[in-house]
Amino acid sequence: MAESEENLNETTKKSVSKTGFYYSFLTLVLLFCLLQIGFGAILNISKTIAYRAKILTLTRIRDTAETNNQILKKDIKQFSSMSSLEGIARNNLKMAGEDEVLIIINQPQPSGKTKKGHKKKKRSHNAGNS
Repeated sequence: MAESEENLNETTKKSVSKTGFYYSFLTLVLLFCLLQIGFGAILNISKTIAYRAKILTLTRIRDTAETNNQILKKDIKQFSSMSSLEGIARNNLKMAGEDEVLIIINQPQPSGKTKKGHKKKKRSHNAGNS
């Protein structure tokens, strides 16, 4: 009976050691999985913050582009109207409308420029005599 008790103790010790190894292995696997989940969560949070910052900057750029677009559309409407085209033609191209006479008054030139007088070359009488 003593031998059977010893065999029983050895088998229980072996099963306890197998289950202890199994539990420690599962604990290590669980810790590894928890580390992976934590690392992934940190990466996702940092990416989310970076993407939100990019979204904000792109939204600001889009808003400024839309306001500039609206301003340009107003300018196009303003320049495409007949009265503004007529004003441009009158001022820049010196054009007149129907039944109008165009008078251009020249502005006097600044006095800094002086007319150069004709200089007569002196001929040397000695050059022709030799």
